[in-house]
Amino acid sequence: MADGFDLDHHGDVEVGDGLVDLAVNVRTGTPPGWLLEAISASLTDLAAYPRHDEAVAAVAQRHGVAADQVLLTAGAAEAFVLIARAFRPRRPVVVHPQFTEPEAALRSAGHLVDRVILRPEDGFVLDPSAVPADADLVVIGNPTNPTSVLHRADDLRELARPGRILVVDEAFMDAVPGEPESLVGATIPGLVVIRSLTKTWGLAGLRIGYVIGGANLIEQLAAVQPHWPVSTPALAAAIACSNERAIAEATRAAGDIDRQRAHLLDGLGRLNGVATYGVARAPFVLVRIPGAAEVRESLRAQGFAVRRGDTFPGLGADWLRIAVRHEDVTDGFVKVLSDLLK
Repeated sequence: MADGFDLDHHGDVEVGDGLVDLAVNVRTGTPPGWLLEAISASLTDLAAYPRHDEAVAAVAQRHGVAADQVLLTAGAAEAFVLIARAFRPRRPVVVHPQFTEPEAALRSAGHLVDRVILRPEDGFVLDPSAVPADADLVVIGNPTNPTSVLHRADDLRELARPGRILVVDEAFMDAVPGEPESLVGATIPGLVVIRSLTKTWGLAGLRIGYVIGGANLIEQLAAVQPHWPVSTPALAAAIACSNERAIAEATRAAGDIDRQRAHLLDGLGRLNGVATYGVARAPFVLVRIPGAAEVRESLRAQGFAVRRGDTFPGLGADWLRIAVRHEDVTDGFVKVLSDLLK
């Protein structure tokens, strides 16, 4: 616990047998068959130590950056641990509400973390001037979990300054059509961008992500990373998810998510007592419901798991995060929620 918030709580613990999963933000119907085939084909190489050169090259080509600007990690979570180990900021700042793993990693490494809290009344939109000028490490999600807000790239650029490391968690960016606000490949000193293959491709159990940044920063992160951190099957997944076929499928999936999210928001908008703030752009939405803790338990009794919001700094007991799903699943969920609220 940190100041009353359970930073180690994640949505997977909300899911139980027989429950419809609206708590975890992994795209349904994944991994696709072609990806499973690529991973399975790599299993004959398990006797050899993993070699990451080909996967690094594939990720670098996919994003149009040099190979020495890419570091593969055992999921995005490892990237946060490496950042906490490699850098020694005097005043690290995490912009909340957001994914709690970055702050948890910094605290575990002995850093004293300050928080900048974005307000629902402002649509959870970033005001760059709210970040202290002397912060020498700043962490922000884009689009942000759990608020679903997509910050403007220009606002994020305003956070950059000499002597500051700017960490942007883009774990959900490939779910945004066209990735218009991505900073991958931007020429910004001190920029570190974190990406994940978990959400779009359903690889939470495989643990594969990557960091993109300046070669000097990547070198510092690699220096504190254990040998062979990414398994051979995970490397195969990184290669397969970086080719043109995968990019095209991710683009289609992002369009589907846009449509499905609009359907969810339309249904929620017809319910009394359910409020949303800001413009949702990620594969989940954040809602405020009086008595949300009791509502969440009642939803479980009716077969639906949603993510509690009170473990995110800046939120409280009246918040829930709901994953975007196919329209028929959403219709069933909204009907149950409507009946509960009545």
